[in-house]
Amino acid sequence: MAVNFIPTDPTLLHPVAGVRIGVVEAGVRKANRKDVTVMLLDVGASVAGVFTLNRFCAAPVQMCRDHLAKNLGIRAILINTGNANAGTGDDGLARARSTCVAMARHLDIAPEQVLPFSTGVIMEPLPNDRIEAALPAALKDAQPAHWGKAAEGIMTTDTLPKAFSEQVQIAGKTVTVTGISKGAGMIRPNMATMLGFLATDAVIPQALMQQLAKDLADQSFNRVTIDGDTSTNDSFIVIATNKVAINVDPMRASNEFDALKAAMLRVSQKLAQAIVRDGEGATKFITIKVTGGASQEECTKVAYAIGHSPLVKTAFFASDPNLGRILAAVGYAGITDLDQTKIALHLDDVHVVQNGGRRAEYQEADGARVLKQSEITVHVDLGRGDAADTVWTCDFSYDYVKINADYRS
Repeated sequence: MAVNFIPTDPTLLHPVAGVRIGVVEAGVRKANRKDVTVMLLDVGASVAGVFTLNRFCAAPVQMCRDHLAKNLGIRAILINTGNANAGTGDDGLARARSTCVAMARHLDIAPEQVLPFSTGVIMEPLPNDRIEAALPAALKDAQPAHWGKAAEGIMTTDTLPKAFSEQVQIAGKTVTVTGISKGAGMIRPNMATMLGFLATDAVIPQALMQQLAKDLADQSFNRVTIDGDTSTNDSFIVIATNKVAINVDPMRASNEFDALKAAMLRVSQKLAQAIVRDGEGATKFITIKVTGGASQEECTKVAYAIGHSPLVKTAFFASDPNLGRILAAVGYAGITDLDQTKIALHLDDVHVVQNGGRRAEYQEADGARVLKQSEITVHVDLGRGDAADTVWTCDFSYDYVKINADYRS
């Protein structure tokens, strides 16, 4: 069961002018489930992406990078679940390209104007024939209001669809930001086994899109971890359909770009945090805040050392205030000149560690009280400077093992 996460009512998801979405059942892996999603973009959309850093990346990731680099103008996105098309060699690339060619023929565009995405089981041949056979129905189903259906259509081990939407007023104009994501396990920074798609109707020049996508990912999807595994298929795509003209030139004196970026970041962070809340077997949502660092980089290292630790995560599942495990993670995070006598640790409002040791007033019962909560904040102060960073994670439960042991069944 997802931790304090209620999916957005699909009727509250704002359509983005210039985007139409179709979702169908193609039988990619299992019958009677939505598993092929198409997104159709009007001419002139700006598109950029951030992808997994796993060197064993999937065929669709390789193809997306190539198609974006050709800069022909992306007109369609094709997503399948049930099969990751990873670890499939040249055959996987050929099958991914075949789906792009089929989509391009239906739309009378170039195959390089299609971005393919796959998620699911690794090292199995992509059933591209089933995907291609489903395209006519998917295109017929395409509607601006199908964001909710798309959130369902890209799920794998997710228990709930993940979609969020905002409308903001910028310079007297209504700007829409809507996005979906999927992911529940094999999640760690540098993307994860996740897919994320974020769209806005604002005008954003293509030249700004790549840096914007990276900035948004670094502060959202690259700040979550469930189990420390970096997947083969992670992708985050940012789309601007260029329908609502505002000043988004960051070099000019204007707050309009900042307002737009802030709205896009809010939606991105909600999508990323929803992945953690729906983590495989998760029972607790944990915010790890590290302050007092000499640099943001070392704060990030410490936050992830804590967030990746199986010992920490299992203790949190058991509501066991075995908090020495947190200090041990701080110690092995890679700060070679760390002064342990300056470390402070809080669990929510409970001050646990002061000057590197157990605070005299700390009572284990207070720690246990906090750890029984479904939402917990771990705050570590390194006592070294003014830098800070935050990471979101979850606990490890018995169900995590069960889900992953049975995944291919």
